[in-house]
Amino acid sequence: MMRNSSLLDEAYELCEEGKYTLALEYYDLVLFKDSKNITALINKGVTLQTLEKHAKAIKCYDEALKVEQNNIDALVNKGAALHTLGKFHDAIDCYDKALKIQPKYAMAIAYKGLSLGEIGLLKDAIKCFNAALKIDKKFDLALNNKTIALELLKNNTKIKPKFIKKG
Repeated sequence: MMRNSSLLDEAYELCEEGKYTLALEYYDLVLFKDSKNITALINKGVTLQTLEKHAKAIKCYDEALKVEQNNIDALVNKGAALHTLGKFHDAIDCYDKALKIQPKYAMAIAYKGLSLGEIGLLKDAIKCFNAALKIDKKFDLALNNKTIALELLKNNTKIKPKFIKKG
């Protein structure tokens, strides 16, 4: 029987080759032997997200967080899965927890910006994108979405009705 580390390596390779369903079987083998293996739980979650099985992915991240409540990868990935499901406030909660652990985590900040943008808080989203770009000046996700948010904000201000004072 293979050891967990070689099973995890094999699962990773399968994912690289696009063989996600088979990779899931390897993660399940690891988890059968060690149900609290953080790497297997998180990587299984990522693989499930790749297969667009976001609710199942969230269950994996929740299991990982039971083992290690401050696992930043589990928190950020759970946030991303929640975002995809349209649960933007819950996603923001995950990003905020991750940022309490690691305040200068550019990806968590930028992802929070995405969720804030989705609920219409464009100015807050732009602040997040700017903060992420201070940490990583070449962070495409933050740069591209900042541009989109600025454009949306500009268009929103054009659309707002002007109130006419009655004289």
